[in-house]
Amino acid sequence: MILEIALTSLHWVYLAFILFIMAMLVMRRDTMLVCVFGILALGLIATDSLGSSVSGIFNSFIYAIKELIGTILIISIIVSMSRILIRTGINEVMVAPLTRFIRTPAMAYWGIGIIMMVTSWFFWPSPGVALIGAVLLPVATRVGLPALGAAMAMNLFGHGIALSGDYIIQGAPKLTADAAGLPVSQVMEASVPLVAVMGVVTTATAFWLIRRDLKRGAFRDGLVAEPPAGDAGRKNDAIPMAPSLKRVLAAIIPLLFLADVGAMIAFKLQGGDATALIGGTAVLILIGVTLLAHGDRGARGHDGLPH
Repeated sequence: MILEIALTSLHWVYLAFILFIMAMLVMRRDTMLVCVFGILALGLIATDSLGSSVSGIFNSFIYAIKELIGTILIISIIVSMSRILIRTGINEVMVAPLTRFIRTPAMAYWGIGIIMMVTSWFFWPSPGVALIGAVLLPVATRVGLPALGAAMAMNLFGHGIALSGDYIIQGAPKLTADAAGLPVSQVMEASVPLVAVMGVVTTATAFWLIRRDLKRGAFRDGLVAEPPAGDAGRKNDAIPMAPSLKRVLAAIIPLLFLADVGAMIAFKLQGGDATALIGGTAVLILIGVTLLAHGDRGARGHDGLPH
């Protein structure tokens, strides 16, 4: 049986705006106006009504908010949790045992990449960079990997491999699955070959380019990364915590997320259920670490009154 699909003007206009949006992304321009005009144009073609088309712009925002509110919420929770881990120095204790294995530029590149990928599975890439970048970047440059090489590893393994699959939090595949009307499991299974091929090709090519430039001496003058200008402010924001307590929390936090993975497998949690489990764990960690870091002040506001 051959299924025939007739393409109408609606499809071609939609395709044209998709290509326009991709062009804007390549040029690093904002796509908001293009999306709004695209919705208006599609509405005019589909309904032949200016009023319905204009109303569709607002309704599209409402629909996007409903679909994305869970993703937005978990991002804010995980970012908040990562900030308290950074300010208390727990992130340094968590990563410190791994730094002893980084002894060569090659080990630094692949080690940072793998650590970033695993971290991004649970924290997502942007908070993951903040959690491990400040600790591993000086170690990488010390053994001869340029700062640019470390940045490439963190982005390719984090924003590239980890976020493309997003097999733990499952926020990204859920959005794709909802838009396509497919089960989340089907989307994740279909993405495995794509993510694997993309990951191998990009990371191997980047590593080859870095090694080639190192042999040419391209990074001789800029091998060591300069500390960001905001580092002094971050140190002033540091929250003192007993070293023994840091070590305990640094061990408990990964175990809690590993327990989440076990629960996902045991109870077959996917999509929104998996996201909710990770998000709830992050909320408990955020509250627990904050209370332990601030003591009695953790339950009080700046005015000293209990909240």
